[in-house]
Amino acid sequence: MRKTILVGGEFYHIYNRGVDKREIVSDIYDANRFVTAMIEFNTIEPIGSIYNVTSKRKNGEQNNRKPKTNKLVEVVCYCLNPNHFHFVLKQVADEGISKFMHRLSTGHTKYYNEKYERTGALFQGSFKAKYIAGNDYLLHLSAYVNLNNKLHHISGDKESLVRSSYNQYSGGKTALSVYYYNCDLDIVLGQFSNKKEYKIFANESIVETERIRYGSKYVGDLLIDNNL
Repeated sequence: MRKTILVGGEFYHIYNRGVDKREIVSDIYDANRFVTAMIEFNTIEPIGSIYNVTSKRKNGEQNNRKPKTNKLVEVVCYCLNPNHFHFVLKQVADEGISKFMHRLSTGHTKYYNEKYERTGALFQGSFKAKYIAGNDYLLHLSAYVNLNNKLHHISGDKESLVRSSYNQYSGGKTALSVYYYNCDLDIVLGQFSNKKEYKIFANESIVETERIRYGSKYVGDLLIDNNL
């Protein structure tokens, strides 16, 4: 039984990683397909395979799907890294988070296993969930999630596999790909005067997180947004 009870109208930090820390996305198409699944599976109404959706799209095309109505969750922010992901979700339907995550993990595992001719679990057990108790925690967690790839120093070829909501929050071009999930930004950005103010806050927060976790040795290597 899950220790954290998922309550409607509340916010949760949801995360998981690949079994044995293995990759859960291995090329750009995998990453784009994961985001497409986020969009398509976030609805109360059951849907079938998303193959027809993804097969009609080519890498680099604009993600122009209409927003879902009757959502299971509101996605506040997210970051998909090569071997793990983080979400901040608000549950808006009964058992919304559990249903959304089940569809997402099951669908992505089936897709990934078929593509790479593997069997078995792709993710390390069930998703992890932590209740977000308090607004200050929510704000700092948004920075942690939005810039999670920076905390892990993901660069080079692997950086092309990252999908993050940070650029939606900071006003930059939409991430490293035009495949993105339109997050509910007002929950966090509504507490700042503008996106530039949030960028400053997020970058300061992530540097402090890096300092606390690893000490000053690594702070200088953090790839922080300099266009403030």
